[in-house]
Amino acid sequence: MKNNVSNFIINAKAVKILILLIVFSFSDILAQDSISVMSFNIRYGLANDGENSWQFRNKFVFDVIKTNNPDLIGLQEALFFQVEEILNQFPGYKMIGVGRDDGKLAGELSCILYKSDKFSVDTSSTFWFSDTPEIPGSRHWGNNYNRICTWGKFQLKNSDKSFYYYNLHLDHESEIAREKSVDLLIQKIGDLKKANPIIISGDFNCGESSVPIQIILKEFRDTFRLVNSKQENEGTFNGFTGDISGERIDYILINNLFETKKAEIIRTNYEGKFPSDHFPISSQIILK
Repeated sequence: MKNNVSNFIINAKAVKILILLIVFSFSDILAQDSISVMSFNIRYGLANDGENSWQFRNKFVFDVIKTNNPDLIGLQEALFFQVEEILNQFPGYKMIGVGRDDGKLAGELSCILYKSDKFSVDTSSTFWFSDTPEIPGSRHWGNNYNRICTWGKFQLKNSDKSFYYYNLHLDHESEIAREKSVDLLIQKIGDLKKANPIIISGDFNCGESSVPIQIILKEFRDTFRLVNSKQENEGTFNGFTGDISGERIDYILINNLFETKKAEIIRTNYEGKFPSDHFPISSQIILK
């Protein structure tokens, strides 16, 4: 009888250990498949913004990144020296992207920062929103500034799973340029979206009801709206004032191979000072 009881206790412990191992393994899988994405227009670093100039607020940008600890960051309006400062602060990130003026380091980048311990990059490139998207610095469609999209195919380390991530900055003046840019983006992604998880982030410079956003929402889903009902005061451009009354013009979009767990506008300020003239946005998504 004692042997039976002992065997039962030993078997019960073994089952409990096995269950714990399964739970921990499943948790590891979920953690690996969960991806936090931030889109952040950090404001042109050479702009004469007085007390809001880069040298006075870069530490706020660093703090936002440190606090939120995203796996991926899509930056807009970033000059290379700003990106270098961020990478020096956070050596766990690497970058893909080029300057919009020459396809090297000149001009603003719409670069992607990624945690190098979580992802490797299979391939990456940048294209210009123009009739000649492969020619660096090209622009058409009535926009006064050249605009770009940087993308990469990312592989989750210790996994066979991969996804594509596109980060962009659309024109702030021309509605036609924004519409044509969205059309080109969808064309560039093409059939990839049918069999591959896709993330798109960026400063689209237009609100949710605009034609460009309505065009892209036919193909992709807005992570913020998936988990947040429509409310007043969803503005993401604040002009360094903290104003939240405008429209959302910054987005993180996905196709149906991702699930959204959380999406928010990050309105952190530092005694009334803001990291940028845009609020960063973030989404927690899971590969299905």
